[in-house]
Amino acid sequence: MRRVKRKSIRFLLWYFVFAVVGGLTRLSAPAQDEGELTRIKDVATIEGIRENQLVGYGLVVGLHGTGDSSQTVFPAQTLVSALERMGVTVPQTGSNSASNMQVKNMAAVFVVATLPPFSRPGEKIDVTVSSAGDARSLEGGILLMTPLYGPDGQIFGQAQGAVVLGGYVVASAGNARQMNHPTTARIPGGGLVERQVPFDLSQMHTVGVILDDADFHTAERMAAAINRTLHLARAHAVDSRRVEISVVSGEDIAALLDKVESIEIEVYPRARVVVNERTGTVVIGGTVRLQPVSILHGGLSVNVIARIEVSQPAALSSGTTKVVEQTAIQAQDKPVNRIDLKEGATVEDLVRELQRTGAGARDVISILQTMKEAGALEADLEVM
Repeated sequence: MRRVKRKSIRFLLWYFVFAVVGGLTRLSAPAQDEGELTRIKDVATIEGIRENQLVGYGLVVGLHGTGDSSQTVFPAQTLVSALERMGVTVPQTGSNSASNMQVKNMAAVFVVATLPPFSRPGEKIDVTVSSAGDARSLEGGILLMTPLYGPDGQIFGQAQGAVVLGGYVVASAGNARQMNHPTTARIPGGGLVERQVPFDLSQMHTVGVILDDADFHTAERMAAAINRTLHLARAHAVDSRRVEISVVSGEDIAALLDKVESIEIEVYPRARVVVNERTGTVVIGGTVRLQPVSILHGGLSVNVIARIEVSQPAALSSGTTKVVEQTAIQAQDKPVNRIDLKEGATVEDLVRELQRTGAGARDVISILQTMKEAGALEADLEVM
């Protein structure tokens, strides 16, 4: 009985030691950031499956005197060509010649559209129409049949229909009021696909998954998640953006892509701060880390004020009237505001302290740029 008790006590003591050491090890281990769980289709695209841009040139007719003026030559030339194709002959000389035409109810436009992947002939697509001349508005216009060309010069679609504006312009007696851009319009479903882009899934021997943001960690995690789902080591990361999946002979590629795109993986977004100096907009990501830093923020404003005065001579004197400019200089030095950010400070702490000091948008941009140079901002700083 005594030997059994001693062994039990010894076992409990060793168990207690291992438990304490294990607890200390877990406490001392650095905490890792948790990634965001998202589907592959939301952060990556399949290589080769892409949209294509289309562009065309045409005429919008039916405007109410807001079309191109006679100073814009190419709309009249386009109208003459269109009329000749329909059997209408326009004289080249005389008062009724093409050079003397003054048509204010039409406008030359460029038409752009996006051809979705796997589009078939007869499918409808949305098109955008933009004025190419000096037309004031496309309100009430109708786009005549316009061929849409791809980058190779081939016709992939046709566009026609009534344009829809998101703005207007009204002018009378020298007064004008404009809202948004009346020279750009859309035609929902106004384009028809005439030719499809050749792409055969059955001819793919490998499937490439391209990440939107290059990251080696995310690429390796994505390859591992795909292998776990397929129960085979068929995926591997080629680089920080591309993951390649081998295709088995006779495999249904569409079913494979459906399975791959629905896989959820952990994504670690890159810490990023984007500033727009033109508008003073600052967008700070939630994963931005701040190092301990002390910021001194103040400002010296100098104003030069010029005042014009007229020097009038006395009556019956030989002096002349002169205009004299009086200049005054005012200088004001603002008190320095201090901001202390300790270790573990968040973006909310930074914004709160900047608001407390009364810093404006331009001041915030300058402070962020200075913090980046000082190494206190652990994020990519992008200036637009």
